[in-house]
Amino acid sequence: MLKGKCMGQIEVIKDIGGIKDLCVVIPKVHGDSRGYFVEMYNANDMKEAGLDYTFVQDNQSMSRKGVLRGLHFQKQYPQTKLVWVIKGEVFDVAVDLRKDSETYGKWHGEILSDVNKRQFLIPKGFAHGFLVLSETAEFCYKCDDFYHPNDEGGLAWNDPGIGVIWPGIEGEYKGSPEASGYTFEKSPLILSEKDQKWMGLDETFTDGVQPGNIFKEQ
Repeated sequence: MLKGKCMGQIEVIKDIGGIKDLCVVIPKVHGDSRGYFVEMYNANDMKEAGLDYTFVQDNQSMSRKGVLRGLHFQKQYPQTKLVWVIKGEVFDVAVDLRKDSETYGKWHGEILSDVNKRQFLIPKGFAHGFLVLSETAEFCYKCDDFYHPNDEGGLAWNDPGIGVIWPGIEGEYKGSPEASGYTFEKSPLILSEKDQKWMGLDETFTDGVQPGNIFKEQ
């Protein structure tokens, strides 16, 4: 079990899953009979922990149980993301796409919830996705670059070359990311039309060629 280092109001576990630069951030929760208070982000604490990012955009989404979003990345305008859940529970996944990385193609997943209040820091050069485990989930994330339309790339969520083990999902891989034939806790898996068309890792990055130069190890 990796031990984190405490910095002010946060504990940081670095290189989680054996993947360089991938981090879990655990904020301190101050609670009593009235409720609780927590600092979800403090730039000074992050900088002290060696996580010196300038976040420029905050996003929030809501999804229902059995929705899987991903695996997504930005091609020419990559984003470092700090993600967490303010309601419900998700299984959050990052995949290393940095071509110079010793862990290229390796994935790591974390349970994020309104109970554990864990945050997942996903640097540039990673694909990202999540599966909603609760009845609904409200998902928040900070980005260190703005969203650029038409710049999104993606990978098949069920690519056997990556091998993500999604909890509660059953089904047989038939060579495509289509949701048909897959279930989550006995109900149909829910994916967007777009997320049912992405290709696998080897097909997307033929001969190891990534778009631009953004996937070099940071």
